[in-house]
Parts: sequence; C-alpha cells; structure tokens
Amino acid sequence: MDAAIQKKATMFRLSSELIDRLKELAKREHRSLNNFVECILLEVAYNEPNETTKAAIEEARSGKLRNATPIDTSSVEAMFRSAGL
Repeated sequence: MDAAIQKKATMFRLSSELIDRLKELAKREHRSLNNFVECILLEVAYNEPNETTKAAIEEARSGKLRNATPIDTSSVEAMFRSAGL
C-alpha cells in the first residue's frame, strides 16, 4: 500500500470574485473547492511541455503563422487538401 500523502494547511488571500468562480467550476465537475484548486496547481507545477510543444508555442507566439493560409475545416478531405496532404 502507498504511503499517505502528507498535506499541509496553507492560507491564501484571493479575491472574492475568483473564489466564487473557482467554486462554480468545482461544482460543475462535482468536486470540492480544495480538490479542484489542488489539481489546477499540480497541473501548473508539474506539467512541463516537451521540446516539440515548446517549439510550436514559440512559433505561434512569434507571429510566423499569421500570414499562413488558413486550414479549411469544412470536411476532412478539405482539411487535408488545405494542409497540402
């Protein structure tokens, strides 16, 4: 059996609007506020993109894709044609 995960109580000061929004999002997923926030923080703290994803993010941020021909998503065949496949 796995060892129990040690947890530590911590206090944060957040805006009332943010707390209300987080509660709403947690309720939609049938989760406690604590669990919802913990999962968000775990995702941010431990989910690092790989090198390919980092390169794609940088390419998108650079603006190089702004002048690219848009992909036609009206059908699968049209999408492949517009992507040059």
